[in-house]
Formats: sequence, C-alpha cells, structure tokens
Amino acid sequence: MTGDATIVWLRRDLRIEDNPALLAGAERGGPVIPVFVGRPPLEDAWSPGAAARWWLHHSLEALATSLEALGSRLVLRRGDAIEELLDVCERTGATAVAWNATSDASPTDAEATRRLAAAGIATRIEHGGHLFPPGSVRTRTGGPYQVFTPFWRACLARAEPRAPRSAPSRLRPAPTDVATLEVSDLGLLPAVDGAEGLREAWTPGEAGALAALERFVGDGVFAYAEDRDLPARPGGTSSLSPHLHWGEVSPHRAWHAAGQALRRDPKARRGVESWRRQLIWREFAEALLVAFPDTPDAPLRESFETFPWRDDPSGLRAWQRGETGYPFVDAGMRQLRASGFVHNRVRMVVASFLVKDLLISWKHGAAWFWENLVDADLANNTLGWQWVSGCGADAAPYFRIFDPVKQGRRWDPDGEYVRRWVPELARLPGSSIHEPGRASSETLAAAGVRLGVDYPEPIVDHREARQRALAALATMKEAAAAQA
Repeated sequence: MTGDATIVWLRRDLRIEDNPALLAGAERGGPVIPVFVGRPPLEDAWSPGAAARWWLHHSLEALATSLEALGSRLVLRRGDAIEELLDVCERTGATAVAWNATSDASPTDAEATRRLAAAGIATRIEHGGHLFPPGSVRTRTGGPYQVFTPFWRACLARAEPRAPRSAPSRLRPAPTDVATLEVSDLGLLPAVDGAEGLREAWTPGEAGALAALERFVGDGVFAYAEDRDLPARPGGTSSLSPHLHWGEVSPHRAWHAAGQALRRDPKARRGVESWRRQLIWREFAEALLVAFPDTPDAPLRESFETFPWRDDPSGLRAWQRGETGYPFVDAGMRQLRASGFVHNRVRMVVASFLVKDLLISWKHGAAWFWENLVDADLANNTLGWQWVSGCGADAAPYFRIFDPVKQGRRWDPDGEYVRRWVPELARLPGSSIHEPGRASSETLAAAGVRLGVDYPEPIVDHREARQRALAALATMKEAAAAQA
C-alpha cells in the first residue's frame, strides 16, 4: 500500500546518497522513519569494538544532522532490533520496513523478515552495501569461490555495477512524538576519553567519506598501484575503508568515481584497476562469510584445528603494545593503537609475526584488531587473518613466513614509517633503523638509543622462530594424517 509510513532500518548504511532502502521508503509516498537500533556493548563476541564504537557514535551524529536537513529525524533505540522496530510500527502506523542487507547482521535478514511478517509488516530488502549481492557470484558448479582471482574475473564478466542514485530532496517527516534516545544514550563512547588520535586522523560521517573519496580519485588514485605498499606515503591509501564499512559512502559511488577519474585521464588506469581490485576483495570477503558463517571462530581448513598454537601471554602483550623489538612490526601496532588503523601491507607483516614468529593463534590477533580498528569488518578481518595463517580461503601457504626486518627494508627503505610511530628510534640512520641490534655501539649512542632500556631487544629470534613454525606445521600435518 502506498502512502503509508515506512520504517527504514539503518545498520551499516549510514548515508543519505545512494541508499536504496531510504529511497524505497521515500518512493512509497508516505512518511519515512529512519531507525537505528543499538545493541548493548559486548552483547556478543562481535559487537563493535572500542574504536568502531567511537566511529559509530560520530557517524550517527552526522547522519542525524543530514536527516534533519531533509525534514526527517533519526529515531534511536537500544535493545532487540525487531522488538524496537515493531514498537515504532505500532506507535506510527508504519506498515513496512525496508533495509539494506549485510552479511554479518544480527538478527539475520531471514529472521527479521519472518518476525516482521508474523506481525503483518511488509518487508523490503535492498543491496546497497554490495556491488554484487553476496552469494550471487558463483562458480560454474554453483559453489562459492574460494580463490580471489577467479572471483575477480567473474565479477568483471558481469554487467557493470549500477550507477549511484541521488539522495532524496525531501523526506516526509515522521510523527514528532515517537520516543527516541540521544546518540550519547547508546553508550558507544568510553568513560575515559582516549580518542585524541582518532579525532586527529578521521572525520566520520557521509561528508567525511565523500571528501576522502574526492581527494583520492582526484589525486591519490594515479599512484595507487605503486604507493599502496609503502606505508610512509601519506596518500598511498584511499583512507576509505571505515567509511565503506559503515556505509557512509556506497561501493557503487566509489566504483564509478574511480571510473570517472579514468575517463578524465587515461594515466589513472593502473591505479583505478588496482583500487577496484580492493573493492572486489571486500565483496569476496562478504561472499565467503555468507558461504562459511562459522569462520570468524573456526578455521575454514579443518586441519588447522589441530595446529599446536602456543599460550604466550607475555608475547601477546608485547605484540599488542608494539614492543617486540622489531621496529616495522612495532610501528604498525603503535599506529593501530594511536589511529585505529594499520596500513594493509603492515597488517600482513604484523599478523605473520604473531601467528608464525610467536605461534599465537590468529584468533587472538583477530580479536585485537576487532577491538582497535575503526574499519573493523567481520568479513575482511576474518579473511585477512585466515589468509596470513594459511587456514582460510585463498590462503597464503603457512610456510610463507615474512621476515620482519626484510619487509621493513623493502617497504620502508628510508625508515620514515618507523620514525613516525617508534620515535625513540628516530635518530637512527636508515641502514640501522629496521635492525637496531646490529647497529654499532657508536651509532646507537649517537642516536640516543639504549637497547633493552629505550627500545626492547627482539623478543624472539626470527630464524629460530621460522624453524619452530615449520616444525609446528609438520606436527599438524602428522596429526591430520593420523586422523585420516
């Protein structure tokens, strides 16, 4: 029935432009009631971590302001999502609920549809967060892709992703007496403010997302293919991952903005293709989570259930704090704590160090990233950690073990990245900064570095750790063979 009020249930689609669920509600002709339902923090294992909750708080504030400019109002609730939606339906006379699908939502789309339909509420599910709905890109035999490159090619063989749709110019307002919370009532911010680094690094919200996208496609995309592996390059990444995660910009807008950059200047081709691969990698992760929903808690490759991980609390703490004695690793972990972000190349190196040099389970690493990343995404976090650990889809083989010193010298040759995040080593020359233990006593003294005092000695010898990791792999294989 057209003309009736429609609830638009917002989850990870905190934007006005190119929001299919919001547009679907507007097209019905009646009042549109945007609703966000927060869950109590730590309600389950994958409630947003501290950094993501900080982002969500500020993103909701920005969204509320944008909706007010359209004549609407964001209704905020907390608790069981379906119960809260049904309450808003009852109080407003809304007869339909529209939302955009996500792969990691609780409740699931199927459960939400069933419970709302049982109450006589019509539902409409859109796909505003994906270029291709998860599960729609499948192999010739109908199964999910588990290797990225064939998935990428299959996506390119499909029709071009649709163009982004404009924001509605106006929304018919909901009744003003609908009970709503303030953003602060959701309890997303920590009791003690420690977010100075986050505020310096980020601007949550749709306006911040669109500004970041404009900067990237106007400049950064041209050198993206070359710069994306160099963490010291300030424009080497798009800085869009948290905006994409929270749906402050749609993947369709991002995809087509890159295409517009290419049409303006053919020199952008390599950068555009490289960045679009990252957008498709995001789709790949979502598709895998839909196909294998247990992977956040269990390895996709069942043989890794018997892997002999070590219980090493002191090693885990040193890794978390950026005090491993390996400067490139420590720089990445300190960047994470300070800014809620880690450069993608560095993510692979710090992850490899945890699971292979220290033999600590990938689950501990995934949990730490989840708590501290502003772009913490269940699908991408799971795929990334299982990729490095060798236990997931399209995984790097376990015997591929990154040397943290060589990685630092390759991707941070002048030591700029380390100097920024490990300032106690800032005066070391580039030839010594990635392995201060091999620097001469004169070099260390000139730089004001006392190993073991100002900066820790390495907590593990990489060569010995590599052999230990390979021995652990052999043990796992023997255990798997014995069970076969």
